[in-house]
Amino acid sequence: MKDRFNGTRLAFIIAIVLSLSACISHQRYRTESGLCISANPLDECAQHSLQVFQSPNAIDEKYHLGFVEFDDQGQLWDREQLREVIGQVNTLAANQDLLMVVFVHGWKHSAQAGDSNISSFRESLRRLSALESAMSTKTGVPSREVVGIYLGWRGGSVSLPGLKELTFWERKNTAHKVGRGGATELLSRLELVQKTKRAQALADGKPHRTRFVVVGHSFGGALVFSAMSEILENGFVQAHGPDAVVSDTVGFADLVVLINPAFEAARYATLSDMANERRRYFESQLPVLAVLTSEDDDATGLAFPLGRWFSTLFETERDAQRLNPVAGENEVIDQGSANVTALGHFDPYLTHYLRAEETRADDEQGGFSASTAVQTFVAASKGWEADKPGSRIPFEGAVLERTDSSAGRNPYLNIRVDGELIRDHNDIYDPRIASFIRQLILISSQSQDEEDRADARIKMANP
Repeated sequence: MKDRFNGTRLAFIIAIVLSLSACISHQRYRTESGLCISANPLDECAQHSLQVFQSPNAIDEKYHLGFVEFDDQGQLWDREQLREVIGQVNTLAANQDLLMVVFVHGWKHSAQAGDSNISSFRESLRRLSALESAMSTKTGVPSREVVGIYLGWRGGSVSLPGLKELTFWERKNTAHKVGRGGATELLSRLELVQKTKRAQALADGKPHRTRFVVVGHSFGGALVFSAMSEILENGFVQAHGPDAVVSDTVGFADLVVLINPAFEAARYATLSDMANERRRYFESQLPVLAVLTSEDDDATGLAFPLGRWFSTLFETERDAQRLNPVAGENEVIDQGSANVTALGHFDPYLTHYLRAEETRADDEQGGFSASTAVQTFVAASKGWEADKPGSRIPFEGAVLERTDSSAGRNPYLNIRVDGELIRDHNDIYDPRIASFIRQLILISSQSQDEEDRADARIKMANP
């Protein structure tokens, strides 16, 4: 009996030691201040919060990248890091227009050098910069400086295979905590840069061209939505245009993109109801929010509802009704289902399907042509302005199809994505998806003046 007790105690101690040794350190990774300019920032700027990719072999692909990190309590690791990044953004904005893109990583990722999300974000910034240069050549309008901000938090707390899969709910709670904490300050300060540039442009009688985009993946999407859901709802009411006149809706920043976000559809109910009330949107309306969820994402499709079922077991729900003015009939929303189902898997709130236009092997993908991307943008921009229920807008290797019950140009896109394009929860970097997101960014970054848009498209369409 004593030997059995000792054996059990030893096994317990071993399990504790293994668990502790598998814990991912709770730390700040970007500890060096000052601007690091390099053609190889991955190796030469590994600990810098401020970086510039600049290479004589890629002069049209220059971009800036800043890192802002948060701890598990949702607080900044170092306020000086935030001040340095915002200060650099303001310095850049003083003399030129910017295209600012924030990326918020998800589960199992961080701001540590070598993280695959950082590498993919760098590639996206590089290609956006190339597109800006290509469009500038066509239109004669100076290209915007591309500025990326990587919002880092501890997306993984355990590294041991198998055990780390059990951190899903613990990390989800941390993501919401960061979203309700310091992340709101970072995003608001960046939006202030954009608003200041807009005010300056209006005062000078010049076009306002600085744009601000936020992208969140997985729990990063949940983090972003926690930080700005109420702001998005307010933006729907406080429309762009004269007071007391129904006009274009605005969101937080120019565009928010959430990829495989891990939060329940019930959190989106108010925004969906508000957007659903309008039967039509004006041709000048641009996308405000795009949620992309893979039909093959088992983390949000299977694991998520199971966990939510236990946590909502004693909540009271009802069947809610709302009128769909496009379909001309009432819809029934099962609150119980919305409370346990991730947003992208909840059919009543879907507005689009993104389908693969063709199946291609991995080694056949990945080629990038700025001139081809510009022409894709021209066609997609026209397609968005002509959007209506059931319409199809072609992109590179994919087609965006609006449902028959969704109003044309409804700027709140809840998109179910073909499993061929996003194969699981983390496989979000298929070149066709990367291209689609870049095109959404460009569409949302257009002039708010329809004549200016048409003129720009004519110039870009010319050989």
